[in-house]
Amino acid sequence: MKYFALLLMGEAVCLAQSTVLVYDRDVPQSAFAAAEIRKAYASSGRSLVEQGSGALSGNTSPLRLVIAADRAHSRQVSDALAITGLKSEAAQSYSIRRQVKDGRTTIAVLAADAAGAMYGGLDLAEGIRLGTLAAMRDSDHSAHIERRGIKFNVPLDARTPSYSDNSDAAQKNIPEMWSLDFWYKFLDEMARHRFNVLSLWNLHPFPSLVKVPEYPDVALEDVKRSLVPMDDTYSLNGDDMVRPATLSKLETVKRMTIGEKIGFWRNVMQYAHERGIEVYWFTWNIFTFGAEGKYGITPEQTNQKTIDYFRASVRELVLTYPLLDGIGITAGEQMQERQGEFSKEQWLWKTYGEGILDAKKLQPDRHVRLIHRYHQTAQGEILDTFKRYPDTLDLSFKYAIAHMYSIPNPPFIQAALPNIVPEHRTWLTVRDDDIYSFRWGDPAYARDFIRNMPGPDKVAGFYMGPDGYIWGREFLSTEPERPRDLVIGKRWYSFMLWGRLSYEPDLPDSLFVGSIAQRFPEVPADKMFRAWSEASKVFPQITRFFWGDIDARWFPEACLSHPRFAKGFYTVQHFMEGQTMPGSGVLDLVEWRQRKLSGQAMDGTTPLEVADALAQHATEALRMVSELRRSQGANKDLRLTLGDMEAMAHLGDYYAAKIRGAADLALFDKTGKAEQRESAVRYLQIALDHWKRYASSYALQYEQPKLYNRVGWVDIPGLAAKVEQDIAIARLWVPGTVPDAAKVRYDDKPFRK
Repeated sequence: MKYFALLLMGEAVCLAQSTVLVYDRDVPQSAFAAAEIRKAYASSGRSLVEQGSGALSGNTSPLRLVIAADRAHSRQVSDALAITGLKSEAAQSYSIRRQVKDGRTTIAVLAADAAGAMYGGLDLAEGIRLGTLAAMRDSDHSAHIERRGIKFNVPLDARTPSYSDNSDAAQKNIPEMWSLDFWYKFLDEMARHRFNVLSLWNLHPFPSLVKVPEYPDVALEDVKRSLVPMDDTYSLNGDDMVRPATLSKLETVKRMTIGEKIGFWRNVMQYAHERGIEVYWFTWNIFTFGAEGKYGITPEQTNQKTIDYFRASVRELVLTYPLLDGIGITAGEQMQERQGEFSKEQWLWKTYGEGILDAKKLQPDRHVRLIHRYHQTAQGEILDTFKRYPDTLDLSFKYAIAHMYSIPNPPFIQAALPNIVPEHRTWLTVRDDDIYSFRWGDPAYARDFIRNMPGPDKVAGFYMGPDGYIWGREFLSTEPERPRDLVIGKRWYSFMLWGRLSYEPDLPDSLFVGSIAQRFPEVPADKMFRAWSEASKVFPQITRFFWGDIDARWFPEACLSHPRFAKGFYTVQHFMEGQTMPGSGVLDLVEWRQRKLSGQAMDGTTPLEVADALAQHATEALRMVSELRRSQGANKDLRLTLGDMEAMAHLGDYYAAKIRGAADLALFDKTGKAEQRESAVRYLQIALDHWKRYASSYALQYEQPKLYNRVGWVDIPGLAAKVEQDIAIARLWVPGTVPDAAKVRYDDKPFRK
């Protein structure tokens, strides 16, 4: 009995000296935040006592952390502590209140809902990790952009591929798509970075997701991957993503019944909701992979059996997944321009629209957000055909076409904005087909890009991601972790910037500097921050100068486009003939040449100014990376991150020299002055040297060659031969080859009224 009394006394003393965390364990979002706080304390060797939400009083701890997970609980906490209440009751909002009274400090998160509680709790965990908790003061937080999402092309199976499956990354990630460990880690990372939408994209996912009573043989057992190597001969619209050859030799990567598959995706959606994340499935149309040849199903637009099958599949998708928040649809890229009952929009209404209505007849209270992409259709036709749709009907716009790393205010949506109404807002598809390899990080660019997005009266949210790569596990590294890192983990800083700033664009750079310091204590964080920003500025600079709107037309990591559907490697001649990004204010080389030789004022940023900016960013980045290398120590992540900065800087130097060489060659093309050609040759020789440095840095960290679905094979070291050919092109150049006539633009058209 004496021992028991001493034990109780010791527990009371421990409690008095420990931090107490008060939260509702039955709220998953609060529990996740609490787990992050617990880990932060454990890593610092400090103790934490956790108590239920009813234990606000009755403890003597000098520091209390309180998380209130809804409006009512927030009012109870603010009343009990006599502190200022929650400022905003909008979804995802929270306030942090600090009280110092009678020698005790209380830091309370007052949240409007569970998501806000989680975000506030994550702020507390971050403050503990970064050592800023003591400096935390009263603050109020609300979402700048309501829905902040990831676009994820999902390679489900060789028989139900996504848009990106003819690539190394997609094929290697097929097993990961059926791993709960992968999705739990991915969703945790999304929540940490304040993303709250997961959009899953597949050409025709239904055979891998549902069992349709009318078409039972369509449901696919097991998960299959082809053993036939992929190549760069596939079309760009997905119509041959499944070929007889690829189906002739399959391996089973996981044995699963359709029932187990359904259970799997229900688990994923449940876990996502416990992290405050909505889940959507998106499709392209009309694809029937996995179902074609069964029950008379074909991809023909006029096939009534196909229409009936899709309608039933959509119904079952809604009924099978109660936590599915919505569906996204595309009027392409395998649909015909027809009129009448089999037009694109009529087909989509008969399948997706009617399928959702069928489900709602059985579940009248079910709300299904439908997101209809503008792609390859017109807004008027969408709204007229879907006017009977009873739930939220949003649109979706390719905001920067395929290149989010270009300019912070893409102009393409301007034509659509007057036609977007609050009842049918648009989502922004923010495509990252610029950077597949590197750890990018420039908060100034991300902040400007986010602040330039249209407001909540026009925009429902955004989802960012690539079509030419898979944000699953990385399969590029020459020295991978086991298991391999998630892309969202490897590129933590980039995802942190886009997620955190889209929730709260006024976050100070000091937060990011602190995060760098915590992750890389070996080096001065402020210098690391500046070096990272300088190196990352390379990609927007080059893409605004040399514009290829869709992914197949421009991959800046390799100065490349698809060899069959575009130009392949872009030579110095292509640079002379190339066009700059609309709205960038950058003069292309022909415009610049005309103005220079005629003595006109330069109405815009000149090519040489772009080259100077690239060279300056590269020089500053390389200087600081060299200094940081001296103290990198044995931190592998730090070494590889510095390697990425170094590679990006060398790439910037390459493009700077190539632009200068192209400028001189463009002048020679008009004047015939030999010294201009000689100068062009010298710059292109310098460019070759920079490319070799870039290739050396790149190949040190990344395997080559690699197959990407939008540009084909990429071999950075191997492309040195193409880079060298630019020198010969310049030496053999014949004046008068590049005319002054304005070039016709063949840009993607993201909006039709």
